[in-house]
Amino acid sequence: MTTRSGTAARRPRFLWLVPAQAAVMVALGLFVTAVPVGRRLVSPEDRVTDAFARHRTPWADSVTQWLSVMASTEGIVGVALICVITLLVLPRTRRSADAVFLGASVAVQSAVFLVVTMCVERPRPDVPQLDGAPPTSSFPSGHVGAAVALYGGLAALVWTRVRGPWRYVAAAVLVLVPPAVGLSRMYRGMHHPSDVAGGLLNGIATLLVIGSAFLSDRTRDAEGTHGAEAAHEAGHEAGHEAGHEPAHGPAEKSTAERSGLRAVVVRHPHGCGDDLAERVRLILHRQGYDDQRWTATSVERPCGDLAEECAEPGVALVVICGGDGTVRAGADVLAGTGTPLALVPCGTGNLLARNLHLPLEPLAALETALAGDVFPIDVGRVWGDDLPSTRFTVMTGAGFDAATVRDASPALKSRLGWAAYALSAARHLGDPGMRLSVRVDGGRARRRRARMVVIGNVGALQGGLELLPRARPDSGRLELVLFDPRGAAGWLAAAGHLASRLVRRGTRTPDAELHAAPHASPAGGRTVAGGALEYFSAHRIEIRFADAQAREVDGDTMTEGSRLFAEVEPGALRIFLPRVPGSTASVSLPRSPVHASRTPRH
Repeated sequence: MTTRSGTAARRPRFLWLVPAQAAVMVALGLFVTAVPVGRRLVSPEDRVTDAFARHRTPWADSVTQWLSVMASTEGIVGVALICVITLLVLPRTRRSADAVFLGASVAVQSAVFLVVTMCVERPRPDVPQLDGAPPTSSFPSGHVGAAVALYGGLAALVWTRVRGPWRYVAAAVLVLVPPAVGLSRMYRGMHHPSDVAGGLLNGIATLLVIGSAFLSDRTRDAEGTHGAEAAHEAGHEAGHEAGHEPAHGPAEKSTAERSGLRAVVVRHPHGCGDDLAERVRLILHRQGYDDQRWTATSVERPCGDLAEECAEPGVALVVICGGDGTVRAGADVLAGTGTPLALVPCGTGNLLARNLHLPLEPLAALETALAGDVFPIDVGRVWGDDLPSTRFTVMTGAGFDAATVRDASPALKSRLGWAAYALSAARHLGDPGMRLSVRVDGGRARRRRARMVVIGNVGALQGGLELLPRARPDSGRLELVLFDPRGAAGWLAAAGHLASRLVRRGTRTPDAELHAAPHASPAGGRTVAGGALEYFSAHRIEIRFADAQAREVDGDTMTEGSRLFAEVEPGALRIFLPRVPGSTASVSLPRSPVHASRTPRH
């Protein structure tokens, strides 16, 4: 089986090809421009561009202008950002490798293009030009190279990741975009044919190098993982057939020992349909929870009658079938009671389940968790002006993220999942920053400006994107990030930093990850990405805004307000988590040094 570390170890070998690619492209450019005029293909190339210039028509002008815009810097960056964000937030899938492949392909192609144009000077064709000529060499075509990297990369993802006959049509359309862009650039007098050929070569070489680094082993990884899971399951069944029982913990009790136990099941009626509910009911019966009390959520009662049911003695388990909002409402009731919780993730984001490394398939999450042990995790408690005290398990925040959550279309959320949040976020990219003060653990107040404030009990978003890299659900602390990119350069620096963390995941040891501290700012925070991100870690966090701001708690919109206070409640929530395969330890929490000292609570 190909491991993550093995895959990561081979990446530098492929990435070393990028300088070689740049050297080859520079050599080709120098050859095209240095060959004596009498021995070049100047006349045939000039005839092509002259022919296009003589036969221009209004409709062709419009079509080629549209194609040029598609491959312009603004067009490529805009489409690439939308595609990368969508890949990162696709529900029930992990597309981080695909997102890195696509973003890296566009970035590397652009970098090679800039290196070549610094070394090669070639004038534009001597014909009337329909576009403004940028101050770069005509060789190679940057529009064509970028189109190959983006649209060719999308074609590769469609071809390898999508099933069904329509993928052939989609891939073919995407593959045809770069040649069409090349024709449009020659038609508009911006490039020679050899410039277009150079752009095609640069883009194709980039896809081969980046694809080899980030995509080539993904299929083998998936096959190996499925094989390991099958082998583990076979061994588990063989152990039961041979009469072996696990060493310890509640999962080791036989069904007979647990028969007649009471379970309260909280069901979100939209996320958990009738078929799923019936299968959850059967799984619980097989685990010995014969006395089941089901309660449905509503807008007025986000966790149904859970509080009333848990007030009665004898509740052995609470199962929550819903998303992070339903889990938050349930955790607010269960924290500190000692009653264990099991998750059936069937919401839009399911971020707590993702951060606890639970399967995202609802039934698989329930079965694997109940086969494990009960562990304590932290919860946060948040309050403010017009915000009554409530607990959260994932994140709370204000500003950009809260406005994004507030304005996401419910209809789009039901159809697109978290991609609906990406569309909502695009509407708020131009929102002004917030003036605020932040105080951690009773220290002095620090004045800051930020576009977004996020306080997290866990740190990973969709696709494994680590917004709060040091957040751990059993650390006994909360993590705070102030997001304040300044201009386009700040946004690119922040995006590059977060994307680089996706690349580094699996290539660094846990100790290296924990000790790779960002730069310390004079005020005590840790800044990265040129100051676009500033991090704090604390037991208690107090934030005061100059003006009322949108606020959210675990994906639920709260009333606007000018204060946001939060503190951690260590180990307040007990939750079923699966064991690591091949080990008797039940540790599926994210990496943290506290694991060495924590033991399961039964």
